[in-house]
Amino acid sequence: MKINLSPQRRDDTLQVSRVGATLIVNGEAFDFSRMNDGDTLPASAIKCEWFVNQLDKVGGELELTLLLPLPQNYSPAQAFPVPLLDVPDGEVLFPQPLPEVTSALEAVASPAQEPEA
Repeated sequence: MKINLSPQRRDDTLQVSRVGATLIVNGEAFDFSRMNDGDTLPASAIKCEWFVNQLDKVGGELELTLLLPLPQNYSPAQAFPVPLLDVPDGEVLFPQPLPEVTSALEAVASPAQEPEA
C-alpha cells in the first residue's frame, strides 16, 4: 500500500490502521478488497473527508491520498511529507509535530502566584 499525504492546517486528529485491504480511519472501516488491479475509485465515492484524490489499485497495490492535519507546531516532515511506501498492517505512522515549547514570554506573561501567608 502506498499512502500519499496532503497536509492541511487543522486542529483535529487522524488515526489510521491497516488490516489487509481495509483502512480504519478514525474508527471507521473502509474495505477496498473488492478492487481489482487497474481499478480506480474516485474520492467522491468514499464517504470520508480524509480521502482526497482517487484511490487506485496498480500492480496489486492500493495507492491513495489522505489529508494530514497539521497542528500549530507542525514539523517540516509534516509540511512536506514523503509518500508512505509498503505500509504494513497495523497502525499507520505519520510524521510527528515539533515538541511543544513553553516560551519564556509565556512564563513572564503569567507570573507564578505568591504563596498565601
